[in-house]
Amino acid sequence: MLASKPQLYHHRSQVVKQVLAVMIRDGPFDAAPSPPLSWTTQTISDILRSIPIFFFTPTRSIGRQPNLSRHRAPLKQRDLRQESLKYQSNFLILGPAAYRDLTRVDHGVSKATEFFYWVESHAGFTHNEITVREMAIVLAKANKLSQLWNFLREMSREVDCELVTTTSITCLMKCLGEEGLVNEAMQAFYRMKQFHCKPDVYAYNTVILALCRVGFFVKAKSLLQQMELPGFRCPPDTYTYTILISSYCKYALQTGCRKAIRRRLWEANHLFRLMLFKGFVPDIVTYNSLIDGCCKTNRIERALELLEDMTKRGCLPNRVTYDSFIRYYSAVNEINKAIEMLRRMQELNHGTPTTSSYTPIIHAFCEVERASEAWELLVELVDGGLIPREYTYKLVLDALHCNGNANKLNEETCRIIEDGIDIFLLLIQLTMKGITQDFQEEGVNVGDKSQKAVAANKSQKKVAAGKRKLFVDKNILEKSSKKREGGKTIKRFKWGASEDESEQGSEEDGGCSDEQDTEDEELQHLDWKLNKARLEQAS
Repeated sequence: MLASKPQLYHHRSQVVKQVLAVMIRDGPFDAAPSPPLSWTTQTISDILRSIPIFFFTPTRSIGRQPNLSRHRAPLKQRDLRQESLKYQSNFLILGPAAYRDLTRVDHGVSKATEFFYWVESHAGFTHNEITVREMAIVLAKANKLSQLWNFLREMSREVDCELVTTTSITCLMKCLGEEGLVNEAMQAFYRMKQFHCKPDVYAYNTVILALCRVGFFVKAKSLLQQMELPGFRCPPDTYTYTILISSYCKYALQTGCRKAIRRRLWEANHLFRLMLFKGFVPDIVTYNSLIDGCCKTNRIERALELLEDMTKRGCLPNRVTYDSFIRYYSAVNEINKAIEMLRRMQELNHGTPTTSSYTPIIHAFCEVERASEAWELLVELVDGGLIPREYTYKLVLDALHCNGNANKLNEETCRIIEDGIDIFLLLIQLTMKGITQDFQEEGVNVGDKSQKAVAANKSQKKVAAGKRKLFVDKNILEKSSKKREGGKTIKRFKWGASEDESEQGSEEDGGCSDEQDTEDEELQHLDWKLNKARLEQAS
C-alpha cells in the first residue's frame, strides 16, 4: 500500500495537468487525453485549486518573484469599480490585482465554470460540499462577486444535500479577506442566513481577522462585544482575543503616529487583562504577539514581565519569544544582553536558534567595529548547519578587511557559506521554473504570454533609461568633442573621474592613432544614441 501511494498521486497530477492543458488551449474537455475512469472529489478539487495559480496570478506578483526579500504592503480595502476604471484608462493598479490580465482571468473563470458543469452532465459526477466550496473560491479569487452570489444561491436551492454550509462560507470569507475585499466578506457573513447557514465561532474569528488586516478595528471590536453578550450562542474563545491582540501590536507601528501607537498598545494590554479576568488561558501566540509589540515600542519592562508571567503559568517560551528580545537589545546597542538571551535559549532548550536569531547580533557587532566577534558568531552559525544571508556575509567580510583582521578568515568556512548561498539561489530558480517545465512536457508553453509581457516591460524600461540618460549623453558629447587639431591629444572623459584626472590620463596616453579611432567610434555611437533618444522622445 505504501508503494502505491506515489503512483496514485502521480496519476492524479497527470490528470490535473491534462485538464489544465485543455483549458489553456481553449479546447473541449471531451478531447482531454486519457481521462480517468471515474472522477473523484480530490481530482476535481485539485483542478479547481490550480486554476487561480495559472490564470489569475500575474507573473510579476510577489509569490512568483525569485527575490524573497520583498515584502507585501499593508492590505487595504479594495474598490472594484475604481480598479475597473483604472484598468480601462491604462492606469497602474496597486494591491492584489496589480499586473493582472483581465482577459486571462475571464478565460479562466469561463473554463472553470464549463468544467464544473461538464463533469456533472457528461461524466456523471455528483457535486458535494468540497467541490462547491472550491468553485466558489475560484469565483472569489477572480473577483466575480455577482457570479459568486448567483452560484451560491443556485447551490443552496438543491434539495438532495447541503452543498453550502457554514464551513464553506467561512472559507469564502477567508479568501475574500485575503483578496482585500473585506466589505464583501462582511456581506457573505450577513448572508449566511440566506444560504440556510448559522455562523459559529470560527466564522466570527475569520471575519474579525479580515477586518483587522485592513485596519477596521472599530468593526472588529463591535463584533467582539456582540460575542461577549450574556447568553450569546457564539461566545469568544482564546483565538478571538489573540487575533485582536496580535493585530493591535502588528499594525501599531504602521500608523507612524505616536498617539495611535500608544492607544493600540494600550488596547492590546487591556484585552490581555480582560482575557485573563474572564478565565481564558493565553497561549504562546498571544504572549509572543504582545512581547513583540512591547519590544518594538521600547517597552522592555513590560515585555520582561510578560516573559516571567509565561514561565509562571507553565507556557514555555520558544525561539520567536527570544528573537523579539534579541532584536530589541541589538537595536539599542545592548549586545551583551542580546547574547545572554541567545545563550539562555540554548541552555534551557527553549528552541533552536536560526539565522534570524544570529543576524541582529552580527549586524550590531559590525556597527560597533567588533568584527572579530561577529566572525566568531558567524562561524558558530555555520557550525550549527545554517547559512547566513548574502548581505550579512559581505558585511562581516568588509568589517574584517576594514579593521585589518582579514587573517582570521577561514577558507573552508567561506567556501561553505558561498556554496550554500549559491545552492539557495539555484533552488529558488528551479522552484520558479518547475511548473512551466511540467506543462512543457504536456506540449503547452504556459509562459509564452508572461515571457512576452516581461520582454515588453524590459524594452520599455530600456527606452525610459535611454531618455533619462539623454542629458548625460549630451554632457559626454560636449566634453569629448574637444579634439585636438594638428596631432594634439584628445581630451577624454572618464566615467566616475574628475576633469583633472581625465586630462592627466589623456596626457599619459599620448596620441595613439588606434585609441583615437576607438574614441571616434565611441563618439559616433553616442551621437547615434542621442539622435535615437530624440526620435523616441518626439514619437
